[in-house]
Amino acid sequence: MFKLRSIVAFSLLITIIFITPACSNNEPTSRFDKAQQESTQPDAVAVAEDAVKGGELNRYFPKNEGNYQVIYTQEKRGFAQAKLKQDGQELALMSISDVANNPTAAKKFKDSKETIKTYPVVNQGSKATAVLLRDRYQVKIVSRDDSFDESLRKQWLEKFDLDTLSQL
Repeated sequence: MFKLRSIVAFSLLITIIFITPACSNNEPTSRFDKAQQESTQPDAVAVAEDAVKGGELNRYFPKNEGNYQVIYTQEKRGFAQAKLKQDGQELALMSISDVANNPTAAKKFKDSKETIKTYPVVNQGSKATAVLLRDRYQVKIVSRDDSFDESLRKQWLEKFDLDTLSQL
């Protein structure tokens, strides 16, 4: 009897080991799995070769103004980011992205009916507003404080040196 149980258990174990992988779908189960899968494809490009150095993008950000401070927090090829603070409180996160790294990012601007200095503008949810320059540079502000609303985001987008940035 013991021998029969061992054989059945062993057979069941072997069946599970060989059938389970065959039944699994290789679809990513989380956004992290999806990102891993996409970034390991042979044609995946992490950063476009002609993307601007992040440090070069800093000069297009607004300057400190009154009790507002622009604090640069991240620079990498094709991207720069800064926090906007007022009296030490973080109001917004501002960024410039070279969409050569992500050409599909420009698609969301195609149906835009609003502009800032002739450049198309879109709201991304209730906390973010972005402008696209020459189908190449996305300038974006994300509110970190509820008082920093869409109207203020647009005012601060106008403070970027958009025209010079668009000429890069």
